[in-house]
Amino acid sequence: MPTQRITFPGRDGLKLAARLDMPDGPVLSAALFAHCFTCGKDIAAAKRISQRLASAGFAVLRFDFTGLGHSQGEFANTTFHSNVEDLRLAARWMEENGHPPALLIGHSLGGAAILRAAGDIVPARAVVTIGAPVDPAHVTHNFGDALEEIRREGKARVQLGPRAIHIGRDFLDDIAQARLEPAIQGLHRALLVLHAPLDDVVGIDNATRIFQAARHPKSFVTLDDADHLVSRAADADYAAEVIAAWAGRYLDLSPPPAPPGAPEGVTRISEADPGGFLQDITNGSHHLVADEPEAYGGTNRGLSPYGLLAAGLGACTSMTIRMYARRKGWPLDHVQVDVTHDKVHAQDAAPGHASRADSFTRLIRFEGALDAEQRAKLLEIADKCPVHRTLEQSSHIQTRLVED
Repeated sequence: MPTQRITFPGRDGLKLAARLDMPDGPVLSAALFAHCFTCGKDIAAAKRISQRLASAGFAVLRFDFTGLGHSQGEFANTTFHSNVEDLRLAARWMEENGHPPALLIGHSLGGAAILRAAGDIVPARAVVTIGAPVDPAHVTHNFGDALEEIRREGKARVQLGPRAIHIGRDFLDDIAQARLEPAIQGLHRALLVLHAPLDDVVGIDNATRIFQAARHPKSFVTLDDADHLVSRAADADYAAEVIAAWAGRYLDLSPPPAPPGAPEGVTRISEADPGGFLQDITNGSHHLVADEPEAYGGTNRGLSPYGLLAAGLGACTSMTIRMYARRKGWPLDHVQVDVTHDKVHAQDAAPGHASRADSFTRLIRFEGALDAEQRAKLLEIADKCPVHRTLEQSSHIQTRLVED
């Protein structure tokens, strides 16, 4: 999926560096992502979540706060409220460039900043926090002995994991006075709280307090054994899938009209993991994934291509049967179709040439007070399903190379 490098004006005219992750297909909505404290837009979780949301149709802006990553300025001169102002300016840039952010996502202290900024971002309809503290001053427990030096000297170099960064006294004073409960209570937007119970940086009690302070609609989803940085790809992917599914209840994700000659619209398949076989499949506002079993080098996170083909046959069979029974007014309570696929030796192979043909087996179950004649007729109707007919006939497939 395409990623655009952009800059936009921050406070005092400083340029803030950002990436805009765009869907391969139509843009269904837009999201603004705020990274964790001192991390940056390119941290694994921000990148992974943004790109997975892009695969689901979101245009996602992630940027470096002032003084971090590729953005201008000195982080030592920033405060919590200046970070909030960065978010407001990022949202304004999105609005001015045709992508008003309906979804706001914040990770760790970025989540706290999102909660504070959300009320001023008019297009926002839904807010997500990931491992966020309810009290911004929570981050000071990472400063250790540098706290005294910051207060004495005005700023100090603080070691945060593998990196060192200057923290200023104004930052300490600002977060000491910041209170999020009023902003959370007056959010007036749907809220999703994502948090890992084993988070040893921002404890799970923070999620509890955020959730309790918020008014409905609100939701809480556990990230199980994920770490605070959501560094594992599987955890980031899960978070993105939950966010996309949840946001669909509160945002308008209507797809654009289908092009002429394609009543089902365009189904686009795009690699989600070039190191494996995971594929993103999008059609309008619908999104699913395909994969291969682990035995074949995949990660088994979605149906295989043949599994999808079998699913299409089974779904079409069930729909066709239901349509016929409904039209006849027959007492069909439920339909179940089991489909298996195999390769079998073709009986009409040319002499001396081995050939294999695809064989699909359907096991159909009917529930309801149907008589023998009705059951027989419905079984006959199963063979009338359009996908069945397509598979039995020779399909014509045109393939053309798309030049960039």
